[in-house]
Amino acid sequence: MSYQVLARKWRPKRFAELVGQEHVVRALSHALSHDRVHHAYLFSGTRGVGKTTIARIFAKSLNCLAGISAEPCGVCDVCVDVDAGRFLDLVEIDAASNTSVDDVREVIEKAQYLPARGRYKVYLIDEVHMLSRNAFNALLKTLEEPPDHAKFLLATTDPEKLPVTVLSRCLQFNLKRLSQEQIQAQLAQILVAEAVLFEAPALDEIARAGEGSLRDALSLLDQAIAFGGGEVKSADVHSMLGTIDRGRVLELLQAIVAEDPARLWAEAERIAEIAPDFREVLNHLAALLHRVQLAQLLDGASLDQTDAGAVAELAQRIAPEHVQLLYQLAITGARDLRLAPSARVGFDMALLRMLAFAPDRAAPVAEGGRSDDGLAAPGVARATAPSGSVPAAPSSKAPLRRGRAEATGTASAPSVAPLPLPSPTTSPTPAVSAAVSAAPPQRPRRGGGAPSAGEPAQQLPQASEPAVDPRPPLEPVADWLQVLARSGLSGPARELANNTVAVGYADGLLRLVIDPAYATLNIPRSVERLAQVLSPLLGTAGLRIVIESSAGSTPSPAAHARGWASARQIEAEAAVQSNPFVRDLVEQFGAQVLPNSIRPINPE
Repeated sequence: MSYQVLARKWRPKRFAELVGQEHVVRALSHALSHDRVHHAYLFSGTRGVGKTTIARIFAKSLNCLAGISAEPCGVCDVCVDVDAGRFLDLVEIDAASNTSVDDVREVIEKAQYLPARGRYKVYLIDEVHMLSRNAFNALLKTLEEPPDHAKFLLATTDPEKLPVTVLSRCLQFNLKRLSQEQIQAQLAQILVAEAVLFEAPALDEIARAGEGSLRDALSLLDQAIAFGGGEVKSADVHSMLGTIDRGRVLELLQAIVAEDPARLWAEAERIAEIAPDFREVLNHLAALLHRVQLAQLLDGASLDQTDAGAVAELAQRIAPEHVQLLYQLAITGARDLRLAPSARVGFDMALLRMLAFAPDRAAPVAEGGRSDDGLAAPGVARATAPSGSVPAAPSSKAPLRRGRAEATGTASAPSVAPLPLPSPTTSPTPAVSAAVSAAPPQRPRRGGGAPSAGEPAQQLPQASEPAVDPRPPLEPVADWLQVLARSGLSGPARELANNTVAVGYADGLLRLVIDPAYATLNIPRSVERLAQVLSPLLGTAGLRIVIESSAGSTPSPAAHARGWASARQIEAEAAVQSNPFVRDLVEQFGAQVLPNSIRPINPE
């Protein structure tokens, strides 16, 4: 006697037997009951969720000898033949192997003939997205004006590949992936009917491996029954799938939270003995952390499983931000396994990283979430403490197993004094000061007379102060920075202004100095735009601007910004390199600090 696999034997034969597609069943049942059946339907969804099964039940409902109904009798000749796959008026086409226009043209030609036995000739085209463009064009005319006796049921796992012209002529139903609970309940029901002994954790593992597909889960169940000699046991399923028991993952997390390296290493050794897929182990650890976080933030959510008590206890012992850190380390470790010398090495380092980067609850954190030095080391501060501080590290003689220093006797990273911005009261450099004093801007006089010797230039006024009276000599950097800050300039004009220094202003004439290295920024369009924007700020109409090229003048705003950024970068690199925790990582693990990965906090 031939054996029939579970996926075929337990294929639903009525809408009521379908699992997890209530929204589709409801729509189709109403259409059948009220005689409002469309000529073309599109069923989309991942593999094994019931697309073809729904199409067959729908065809059976249309042609049942008891009448069109959402509940076919299941015993008449038509229903029996449809279930057996021998009903002539149900034409199933695999578009993956019949993609040409000739295959579709043959279907179209036969669609014009009346059905042989039933009321309707039903065409079920599976994986319809595999048809060629010409085949779609040939099918389109029939979908637009189909014969009254023909119905088209299209199934696909990738609806985005279908032409819009085809989609617009079909009623579309998106079938959902089945939840793990739905698959597990269906598997249990089938095993009870088959009189097969099973363990609930084994079904849980099979349902998870099914990834939303009931057909895939049933295939794995067939395999598990054969593997276990007629029984479905948890240990057999873990061995068959190459997965580990959830309890072992729980032990890993408990050892990490307890910061116990010996316990963690012993559990890692036990896991390695069964040669699992280490990527899946880290993924299971990430899933467990997800449940812990839900238990913390959603008032006990996700605690309906066998390890609910342990998950609730972990939720009380570990801080929510630490859960987020461990989750990130788990998924990053799983992703980077392919880069490791071996999967085991990558797995071990992922676990050790979770220990090494444990937050230091005793380390003082300065106001605003920074350490006292005001800097964060990427890859150190962001990974260790949610507040962003650089963690204190153990001394060179202390073991690194806890990844943090004790509350006492910890050396902090030395601070490097930042380069100060120029003060608004800073005097100009002698070169600029001499230039202003020796060559003041010429000021027109009534009657055309020249200005008297030594007549002072005007200082840049504030936005609310019109330029009327002469002012003392200009303080170049301070006033120019203030004017630019209020100007709202952008684009090339802003670049030009940022690389110049104002050395004088009098009677509508503004004198600027630019370094020859940036002389290419001095173009008429930018100068015109600069004058247009600065005129209302300086309280004058028709502002004139003269730009001189001179090296060695007072640093421009752009030069000050570059110097400040360089100083902050040097300060950040020095803080990271001198941090005791970083030094321990370099000495004990051979780690390297990537220079390009260090960025200062608030580089502005």
